[in-house]
Amino acid sequence: MKKIVLATANTHKVTEFQRILNELLPGLVLVKATDFPGVPEIEETGSTFAENALIKAKAINEFTNLPALADDSGLVVDALNGAPGVFSARYAGIGASDKDNVLKLLSEIKDIEQSLLNARFECAIALVDRSQNLELVVDGQMPGQVIKEIRGENGFGYDPIFVPQGLTKTSAELTDVEKDQISHRGLALRKMSVVLKQLIG
Repeated sequence: MKKIVLATANTHKVTEFQRILNELLPGLVLVKATDFPGVPEIEETGSTFAENALIKAKAINEFTNLPALADDSGLVVDALNGAPGVFSARYAGIGASDKDNVLKLLSEIKDIEQSLLNARFECAIALVDRSQNLELVVDGQMPGQVIKEIRGENGFGYDPIFVPQGLTKTSAELTDVEKDQISHRGLALRKMSVVLKQLIG
């Protein structure tokens, strides 16, 4: 089981998955779901990151007959009752750009005291392989705060307005290596790599 399909169309996530997993599991071949002609658009109807990750992994596993990895992740802001949460990628509407979503969030928090802007990035990664009767979800979190200014050119999504706990830089001001060490996706992928290692043998 050295070939796994990655159930995402987000090129940033593909790059991040490949970068982290290549280091942890050099023998693993990650194939993008979009490499398969006619791959279905999957509606994320779950109410949690874990549910959405499973929905995507199941659908891609069924379509390709290959083990499928899917991630669902987003930003949870305590002062906004957990928003944007599972709607992080479409916070400003379907088809919204990262910038649209960031600007909408900035408008939502502009009158909230900075000390109350605790937040965290959450990630759930699902692995589904029907041929092995395998269905598994792992998660990772990166706590911190959202801030009211955009800083940094690296990263994507809400990275330019998120400062990880214990740091003064935003996620978008960190190098890829620095971010991978502490990110929600990096933590979840390290958990998942333990399982993948056993499966690959």
